[in-house]
Amino acid sequence: MSLISKLDAIAETRKAILPPGVDPFNVVIDEIYSPTEASIEGQRVLLAGSNNYLGLTFDRQCIEAAKTSLEQEGTGTTGSRMANGTFAGHSNLEKELARFYDCSNAIVFSTGFVTNLGVISTLAGPGDVIVLDADSHASIYDACRMSGAEMIRFRHNNMEDLDKKLRRLGSRTENTLIIVEGIYSMLGDCAPLKEIAALKRKYGAWLMVDEAHSMGVLGDTGRGMAEAAGVEQDVDFIVGTFSKSLGSIGGYCVSNHPELDLVRYLSRSYVFTASPSPSIIASVREALRVIQAKPELRTKLWVNAELLYQGLKALGFELGPDLSPIVAIRVPTKEKTLLAWKALLDQGIYVNLVFPPAAPAGMSLLRCSISAAHSPEQINFILETFSGIKHLMT
Repeated sequence: MSLISKLDAIAETRKAILPPGVDPFNVVIDEIYSPTEASIEGQRVLLAGSNNYLGLTFDRQCIEAAKTSLEQEGTGTTGSRMANGTFAGHSNLEKELARFYDCSNAIVFSTGFVTNLGVISTLAGPGDVIVLDADSHASIYDACRMSGAEMIRFRHNNMEDLDKKLRRLGSRTENTLIIVEGIYSMLGDCAPLKEIAALKRKYGAWLMVDEAHSMGVLGDTGRGMAEAAGVEQDVDFIVGTFSKSLGSIGGYCVSNHPELDLVRYLSRSYVFTASPSPSIIASVREALRVIQAKPELRTKLWVNAELLYQGLKALGFELGPDLSPIVAIRVPTKEKTLLAWKALLDQGIYVNLVFPPAAPAGMSLLRCSISAAHSPEQINFILETFSGIKHLMT
């Protein structure tokens, strides 16, 4: 077997599932008009799968901040954070994130993915244990493997299983990091964080929460699930991304443990990755201010999410268990999922198509993510279109 012959199986699977000329995993957006509208292959479409929860990608203040930085500081840093890649903006953003979370320390990374790689693989190592939710993001799994720590999965959101896994570890829990997500990215369900925090306290373990899809979405001030659950004091490390509610790209970790600052010196994805461009940092800093100044965006987001979730539920679709801005529709087979996805696109709606293993438990999904920028008319159009193609999905 040659080096690349292992890819033959993937080619065969793709050929069997995808009709000629159709590739839902490589959609090119030709033009982008707003947080909710774009052009794909010359057709104007409604974006219902972008994770642009607060619609800030076209926020005027964020754009102006990025433009000013671009003109004053150039297109990039051309260096890692440990070399020449820490500008004043990077340092200021870390201070602002720490203040936002009421934490003492924050580190900014180049993407959310490398945040998890860097933080998890630095905190845990050989001899340590990571206990993670089975539905955790790929970046968390990769970080666990990279760390060399023992990796133990517990059944998704199953507190009885988590309790059993921690109990079996005995005194090793003092070297155990529990990792969960605030909102899970595929089904949009939420972690039972109060119960998780209670088990963390019971066994003396450490707790990390990935708030990628819950930052800006949950909590009185938008800090995420830990704030919403009232357990921020029990969470040792919070990680997140700039590519959802903050409308840009990058990642961060915040903590009240002063040792977090030492992660900079040991994290390979911090030391050896070019830092985010100054214009990106400028737009994120402005987006963070907007989140704090305009809580009404979060209110509008949840109004829109409930309108879509309850509307699809009334139409008889099988959805994820929790109301959230991620609304996932379960479809019986891959073939029907693809057929429905294409029908939606043909009628002017783009959603995410998700096949196993990206979807949990072997499911096939049509995944919508709603924004505060969607209008009621746009959500009603989504509902009407889903109603019209329902026969393709049963």
